[in-house]
Amino acid sequence: MRKSAVTLLLCVGALAGTMFAAEGPVPKGVPHLDHVFVILMENHAYGQIVGNPNAPFANSYMNSANTARNYFAVGHPSSTNYLEIVGGSNFGIRSDNGPDWHNTDCTPNLLTNPPMTNFDTPNSGPVCPIYGTGTDAATPAIDNSGNECTAPCSEIDVDGKLGFDAAPNTVGKTIADQLAEQSMTWKSYQESLPPSGADNVTYSDGYFTDLTVPGNIPGGLLKLYGAKHNPFVYFKSVQDDLKAGAKNIVGFEGEGGLYEDLTSGNLPTLSFIAPNQCNDQHGRGNGGSQCDFDFQDNGTQMGLNPALIYVGDLKLRNVIHAIHASPAWVSAIHGRCSAIVVVWDENDYSLAPNTNQVLMLVETNYGPGGRSSNRFYTHFSLLKSLEGGLGLPCLNHACDKTTNIMSDLFGGGDK
Repeated sequence: MRKSAVTLLLCVGALAGTMFAAEGPVPKGVPHLDHVFVILMENHAYGQIVGNPNAPFANSYMNSANTARNYFAVGHPSSTNYLEIVGGSNFGIRSDNGPDWHNTDCTPNLLTNPPMTNFDTPNSGPVCPIYGTGTDAATPAIDNSGNECTAPCSEIDVDGKLGFDAAPNTVGKTIADQLAEQSMTWKSYQESLPPSGADNVTYSDGYFTDLTVPGNIPGGLLKLYGAKHNPFVYFKSVQDDLKAGAKNIVGFEGEGGLYEDLTSGNLPTLSFIAPNQCNDQHGRGNGGSQCDFDFQDNGTQMGLNPALIYVGDLKLRNVIHAIHASPAWVSAIHGRCSAIVVVWDENDYSLAPNTNQVLMLVETNYGPGGRSSNRFYTHFSLLKSLEGGLGLPCLNHACDKTTNIMSDLFGGGDK
């Protein structure tokens, strides 16, 4: 589709200038966005995808989309990064532990005194529903704790230089809460979500769940859907809404699912899209050869499962082509401005000297693509940019003065 200068002016001209009485000012520098599609891929470093012959679509897409060549995840493991993308904080969670569903007797990590962090090692158990305002967990530049690697070890959380102190006044909410407060819409599209929906489900193979799986399934439950890749369900507000019958979290197929919504053009303002763990390049140990975990992960392409990379690349291609065919995307000619964001959550483990650099791409339907940026960005920059485009206040670390907004990648200039 031809992206005209007129369309870009329409998008820029609609840039929200109002500051809401909320967490911080509305970030400036990104054009107004009507629809945003955020696609999450898994566990691979920038150098493991870029130039990888088993990821032909992702590498081709870099030519038409805008590429962040100096973009970093913030911490480990996966769940931490998902929370940081949608909420600008780890909220005291540095684990992949599932939600402690609807528990009203526990204390959120944000509100513990002294502050406590939920870890994988030693395992802290399910995550208390997040709410309130308090102190999150520090993100050290180099983590020697052994939480995500076998001690003694040194794991780089960002680039080996930048770290984040535990931040007081962290607000226990996400961009989904912000959208709801402004009567705007959002959905989390989760591939292989069970027909019963997301409430109380931590893992699912698309039908059975961790609550319903029979004991005689060979190999056990194939954990295709994981709550750890659905960050919204960790928050009390979303858990309460799910219990009341909300339909914000849906699958890829069926009524109200991703492909049906794309076909109809009846889409929310924010579409958060998570392929299942065989299709997002994460891998599972009982999913077959095309889904097997990488043989080793040292930040290079050596030791990767080529089938896992290729299958994920095909899924990414299919999802993006479906977005391109949607009325919500082609409506740029009427001044409806949309953006696709593709981002890998983390460089799994990032054992020193490997950094936590990941690939991040932005495509818009209102401006030219093929641009590269060497500016330093993190997951907090992504949240700040989305909030700026949607006219929402900055949230938590997205408000930091050191968090750069991605105006060059979203077509807002070089501010």
